[in-house]
Amino acid sequence: MIVDITLKVTPKIVNDASGAEKKVLSGHVGTHFDVMNKEFPLEFLERKGLVFDVKGIFERDIEISDIDMSMVKEGMFVAFYSGYIEQVEYGTKEYFTNHPQLSDELIEALLEKKVSIIGVDFAGIRMGKEHTPKDQYCADRGAFVVENLVNLDKLVGLEDVVISTYPINYEKMTGLPCRVVARG
Repeated sequence: MIVDITLKVTPKIVNDASGAEKKVLSGHVGTHFDVMNKEFPLEFLERKGLVFDVKGIFERDIEISDIDMSMVKEGMFVAFYSGYIEQVEYGTKEYFTNHPQLSDELIEALLEKKVSIIGVDFAGIRMGKEHTPKDQYCADRGAFVVENLVNLDKLVGLEDVVISTYPINYEKMTGLPCRVVARG
């Protein structure tokens, strides 16, 4: 089974997102990752993948206790299916400002496991003024954050998933749009 987990970008999405998010023109539209001051390593193009179901967690941060950390291995692409991108229209102000987020402790635990990529079906692993510094924190520790994934529900619970991430070869951009495809 092959599943495209990339948000399809349309003129409407670009228009809506640029009205709600100032960084759209610097690569932050649709499925993308924030490169910070790093370069995406080509060895990260294909990673063993794991998708956790965290749907319904909105009133609090997504915590370590919400997932099985024993399943997380070094070098993995670890994604979180919240269903948020299916419930709130991408590009709206609400989408960018009122999404789920991972707890600092969970992010730290993922980094200690040396994951390569953290993927989410919402606008970022942290919100507001914490968004950019936390992405930089991850990048400084060798992990990239891929935002605005779709179709993660199709991968929940599957073993032996391989997730391929193909960033656009932009230079001196703060965000890199990418195509992300899973095989399971």
